[in-house]
Amino acid sequence: MRIWKKLTHGEIQERVFGALKQNVNYYEANILGIPASHLDDKVFYQDAPFLDHAPYLSTLIHNPNHIGCHTLGKSESFFKGTQEIEKELVRICSEEILKGAPDSFDGYVASGGTEANMQAIWVYRNYFKEELGARQEEICILCSEDSHYSTSKAANVLNIGIAYVKVDDNNRSLSKEEIKQAIKTQQDKGHKYFIVIANMMTTMFGSVDDVNLYTETLDQLGSKYKLHIDGAYGGFFFPFSTDIHLLNFSNPKVDSITLDAHKMLQAPYGTGIFLCRKGLISYANTKEASYVEGEDYTLIGSRSGANAIAVWMILMTYGPYGWKEKILVLLNRADWLCNRLNEKGIAHYRQQGSNIVTIKSSDIKAEVAKKYGLVPDNHKKPKWFKVVIMEHVTIEKLEPLVGEL
Repeated sequence: MRIWKKLTHGEIQERVFGALKQNVNYYEANILGIPASHLDDKVFYQDAPFLDHAPYLSTLIHNPNHIGCHTLGKSESFFKGTQEIEKELVRICSEEILKGAPDSFDGYVASGGTEANMQAIWVYRNYFKEELGARQEEICILCSEDSHYSTSKAANVLNIGIAYVKVDDNNRSLSKEEIKQAIKTQQDKGHKYFIVIANMMTTMFGSVDDVNLYTETLDQLGSKYKLHIDGAYGGFFFPFSTDIHLLNFSNPKVDSITLDAHKMLQAPYGTGIFLCRKGLISYANTKEASYVEGEDYTLIGSRSGANAIAVWMILMTYGPYGWKEKILVLLNRADWLCNRLNEKGIAHYRQQGSNIVTIKSSDIKAEVAKKYGLVPDNHKKPKWFKVVIMEHVTIEKLEPLVGEL
């Protein structure tokens, strides 16, 4: 039975306000033992009439703490109402968007894609150490040079190695030869266990990695690995623009995926999503958090339940077909831009099924790029400038840019 379906505003309000009623009420209940409450009512007015029709803002003011992972065992019972909505959100993302089997995944709403990627790397580092007896210095992150800098941050924080695979400068694609060379170089350094980060649309180029190149090469070279998909940018776009691909849970080699709702989904900042197959997130269990009901399996610890409500509300407002239609509109605008660039002979790159168009710096003046807020790949020595086709980036707004190229 489909979980994700379009709801009216009335149905969404009824569901969220009903969930808040299941959460603890600090005014009505004599709660003495938890260091949490609603937002300070001397600063944040809680009786504004508009709040009766504002489920997200009401949740923000109620301030539920969604500490822990609610798809696994017990959770803090004070906030069970809104936690149920987060659990439903995890199922929508893992099963209906990313094609996983029912009730086969754990996950939570993280503070963003950086945390979600770091959570995956933390889980797999511990997995290799606990299950395979790996030493710290034998574990290595493997990713493309176009991968998000959160992978470098994770390598630094978790004190493990990292190797970058070179990509083609023009079409941003990986090659089996470059992957093989990168793995062999790391094997020569003593790295035996690899945490692969494959991209579902990179932040700069919108490029998509061929995961088979990673898995086939690692299998051939006899290396142990775990595969994580960084869909922080593309997770709410690529599955709707591309029907057949291997960057989801229908691929048995994919262990976990990051989504980021505060990009394409336009949710409030602080709404990344971490998803993994059952049995994996336990390697990030912080047993010392014994006072937390159900313990804590997340990197962030305490987190706002309002973020999960916001993402759920957006998905339910559109429904799967409404969201697909929105993506098609953005794809058509990207097609229009690329056609105009082709007519003018402007060198550019665009991944099929992507809404990011990057223009070579040699074909655009720096002052024009600055005028239209185009983002460079490198602020010191830019080789590319990117246009991101969002809802506010209409053809009427693209036309002046094209006219100046």
